[in-house]
Amino acid sequence: MSQNESTAENLNVLTSTQAVIKEALTKLGYGSEMYELLKEPLRTLTVRIPVRMDDDTVRVFTGYRAQHSDAIGPAKGGIRFHPDVTEDEVKALSIWMSVKCGIANLPYGGGKGGVICDPREMSFREQERLARAYVRAISQIVGPTKDIPAPDVMTNSQVMAWMMDEYSRIKEFDSPNFITGKPIALGGSLGRDTSTARGVAICIREAARVKGISLEGSRVVVQGFGNAGSYLAKFMHEAGAKVIAISDAYGALYDENGLDIHSLLERRDSFGTVTKLFKNTISNKELLELDCDILVPAAIENQITLENAYDIKAKIIVEAANGPTTMEATRILSERDILLVPDVLGNSGGVIVSYFEWVQNNQGYYWTEVEVETRLEELMVRSFETVYNTAQARNIDMRLAAYMVGVRRLAEAVELRGWV
Repeated sequence: MSQNESTAENLNVLTSTQAVIKEALTKLGYGSEMYELLKEPLRTLTVRIPVRMDDDTVRVFTGYRAQHSDAIGPAKGGIRFHPDVTEDEVKALSIWMSVKCGIANLPYGGGKGGVICDPREMSFREQERLARAYVRAISQIVGPTKDIPAPDVMTNSQVMAWMMDEYSRIKEFDSPNFITGKPIALGGSLGRDTSTARGVAICIREAARVKGISLEGSRVVVQGFGNAGSYLAKFMHEAGAKVIAISDAYGALYDENGLDIHSLLERRDSFGTVTKLFKNTISNKELLELDCDILVPAAIENQITLENAYDIKAKIIVEAANGPTTMEATRILSERDILLVPDVLGNSGGVIVSYFEWVQNNQGYYWTEVEVETRLEELMVRSFETVYNTAQARNIDMRLAAYMVGVRRLAEAVELRGWV
C-alpha cells in the first residue's frame, strides 16, 4: 500500500477505529471472533424522515441510529444534526462510545445517531419538526432500558426536550429517563452543560501534572468555540492559563498575550461563531501549528494528520472533539514525546454526567451541582490514571491504552454471555 493510500484509509473514521480495536483486542489476548463481533455495531438503523418546511414544501432527510453493543447495558450516545453526517461516522462514534463507557466503568454500551441536515439553514420550528420526526422514526429501538440518546454536534437541550416530549407521547407516559442533556425543568442534571469541558479541563490538569508543566501561565490553544471549546477556554482562563488562540468554522483569533475570553463569550452567536466580527484572523491550520504548551482540538475530525503532525509545537494535546487526530498522526506525536490524551478519555465528561442524569431520573432524586462536579472529578481522575498507567506499563501511546482499558470490560461481558 502506498503512503497516499495509507493516509486515505487513515482518514476514514470507521476503518481507523477498527484498526485500534483490533490492536487492543490482540494485546489483551482475544482472538478474531471477538474482533469480528466488535468491529461493527450490533445494529444500525437507517431512516428516511419527511418534514414539512415553513414554505409548505416537504423535505426528506436521512438519519441513522447505531447501537454498537448492549452486552453490558443499554446503548448510550448523542444525536448530531450536521450536513456531513455519514453512516460510517455514526458507526465509528458508537464504537467510541462503548470505549468511553468502558473506561469510566459505566453500565452502558455505545450508541450514536445523526441526521444529514444543516440546522443553521432551518427555522426554529423546522428543527422541532425534524427532531420529533426523527424520534418517531427510531422509537422502536430506543428507550430508557434500550438506548438513551443525548445532545451532540448542533443539537442542544431544547432539541432533547422536543425529543423527550415526542417519545413520551408515543409511549403515553412521561419518560424523562429516555434521553439526557435535557433542560433542568424537564429532569436535566445540574452541571450537564459544562460537563464535557470540565472533563477536558481535569484531563489537562492531570496531563500537565505528569509532564511537569504548571497550568498557571501556560499557553493554551483551543480549536473550536462551541459548547465544549467555549466553556473550556473559560475554565482555562479562570485557572490562570493564557488562552492565546481560539477558532470557529470561519477562522481563528490569536494574541500571544492572551485573548479576552469573557468578551468573546459574550459576543459569540448560538453556534459558537465569533471570528466574523474581527478582521485580523488566522486560519485553523495556522492555529494548530502555533507555539503553545497545550493544544485542544474541540472542533471536528481529522484536524491533525500526517501532513501537519511534524509541525505541531504543543507539549500536550487533549482531544475534546471526536477523532481530531488520525492514527498516523498519533504515532508521529508519540514518537515526538507529545502527550496525547485521546478523545475517548478527554471528552468523556459528557457521557459521565449523562449517566448521572439518567440515574437521577430513575431515582426521582436530584443532586446539587457540587455533588455532580465532585463525582465527575472522581471518575475523570481515576480514568486518567488508569489509562496513563496502562500506557506507561506497556510502553504504548495513550490512545491504544485507552482502547485496551475501554474494550476489556465489554469483551468480558460478551464472553460471560456466551456470545463468543
